[in-house]
Amino acid sequence: MLKYIISFFVLFVFFTGFSQVKEQDTTQYKDRYGLRVGVDVFTPVYSLFDEDTKGWEIVADYRVAKKFWVAGEFGFKEHTSFEDYFNFTSKGTYFKIGADYNAYKNFVGMENMIQVGLRYGYSSFSQTLNQYLINSDTYLPIEVRDTPVEYDNLNAHWIEGILGLKVEVLHNLYMGMALSGKVMISTKEAEGFKDLYAPGFNRIYVNNYGFGFNYTISYLFPFYRK
Repeated sequence: MLKYIISFFVLFVFFTGFSQVKEQDTTQYKDRYGLRVGVDVFTPVYSLFDEDTKGWEIVADYRVAKKFWVAGEFGFKEHTSFEDYFNFTSKGTYFKIGADYNAYKNFVGMENMIQVGLRYGYSSFSQTLNQYLINSDTYLPIEVRDTPVEYDNLNAHWIEGILGLKVEVLHNLYMGMALSGKVMISTKEAEGFKDLYAPGFNRIYVNNYGFGFNYTISYLFPFYRK
């Protein structure tokens, strides 16, 4: 992952540096406002190498002011987690809605972005306990149970902060990457089985913290300038 982050920063420096040679009249240039729609390419590519993870995500944002965008994501994820005494599969859909602020001061004609964002996230999913061990206090052999047990109608609510980059690599075409830190607000859990993973939130760590990463390609549909 570090290799991808370094590569993206190199691209960001190159394209921002290249854009500096543009000479335009600052009194006449107007920023583009419109809808930017794209997909996360990290999860589908990662699933080619990890059969325990599948999913997709659509991303979108709409510029509402010079430095602010309304933004959101919608996706599906299926992931199998392996613990010491059991393994389980989480599967479901999620959405995130919030806003982004551009912390980068563009040169004239540039519309790149250092993204600082905040999201509310919601996931609706199921958990399937695939296999588990019964560890007895006696000298009897450990019993393995492999009859799947499914728990439906689960959900999760969380808040996440986002830090990322978006760079216009071709006209209207953007590449982006973002890291997110998440805090779980609440979950609806199955009786006797704690939620350890939620689609959209990912692994639920101690104290209900989580982390995420995406690598996106998106296209801007400009509607007007101002």
